[in-house]
Amino acid sequence: MSDEAAQADDPQTPEVDIKSTHVWKEWKHSAPLIGCRCGPTGRYVFASAMDSTIQRWDLDTDQHAVFGGHDSWLRAIGFSPDGKQTFTADYDGKMCFWETESESAKPTREMAAHDGWVRWLSVHPDGKLLATAGNDLLVKIWSTETTELLHTFPGHENHIYSTLFHPAGEWLLTGDLNGVVNQWEIASGKLVRSFDAKDLRHGVGGVRCLAVSPDGEQLACGGLHKASNALAGVQEPLVLIFDWESGEQLHTHEATEIDRGIARRVFYQADGTLVGASGGGAGGFLLFWKTEKTEFHKFKLPATLHDMDLHPNGLDIVTAHHDGHIRISRMAAKA
Repeated sequence: MSDEAAQADDPQTPEVDIKSTHVWKEWKHSAPLIGCRCGPTGRYVFASAMDSTIQRWDLDTDQHAVFGGHDSWLRAIGFSPDGKQTFTADYDGKMCFWETESESAKPTREMAAHDGWVRWLSVHPDGKLLATAGNDLLVKIWSTETTELLHTFPGHENHIYSTLFHPAGEWLLTGDLNGVVNQWEIASGKLVRSFDAKDLRHGVGGVRCLAVSPDGEQLACGGLHKASNALAGVQEPLVLIFDWESGEQLHTHEATEIDRGIARRVFYQADGTLVGASGGGAGGFLLFWKTEKTEFHKFKLPATLHDMDLHPNGLDIVTAHHDGHIRISRMAAKA
């Protein structure tokens, strides 16, 4: 599912019993998985692997397909709003367009997008624009219809780890290794302002993920802190919450008893609950916060995770794991 779709305040989303979360389905690949996304139709789950392939699973039939077209690792995956197109970008800077339901599993278009790693890719809510960010310190906006490069935004001073189109459609948010989140006006390319997220271990952790609350009033930035030995992965997940209007930091969300983890991804549920995925030496966890500093529920997964996404049904959470598994954890709908 696209970053923005995962954060839409959908009135059809059921109220869920978070403490009922359990793994109900899993698939296995031969190589570690580093990225995952659900298609907006809810039928397909895509995952990227350390063998440079893209794996597609059909939730309705459990059928499996392999997409080959990249020559390096990738984590950046996105979809058109109708789910017919899939977009990917890799650590060599190449971007590919695919037909989601293709049986040939070959890209329809490919291009050199950046000089170096593309760590994140986001699709605009209207589906016409695509944003990528690379280790060349550039943010680029592309046309999904023509693949034309429309805008290039310079301004970051360190590697860019995350991108997110604001649900209103006017702005793009980008977060970097220095703990800086930039807000860009898409139409003009103007840098509107920056959020100070340097508490996410400036220069070591950075802003690994971004989310906007359903009411548009808060911005969540995930990463790590307490990195007493970053080379050994001794660090803890941390999420900073900012007031969207003022840009001021409101509070933090932390995790209990996870001494080796990173907030790999966060998203808001329709009721405002923030869900985080922590992966690292301590294993894989799903974390759930309301307004409190520490999580009100924590669900431990069988292996270290590298990525997470929310299924459009609002009940299922997809996670990609180092042991090669895609796992789907389900929350029961409240009566």
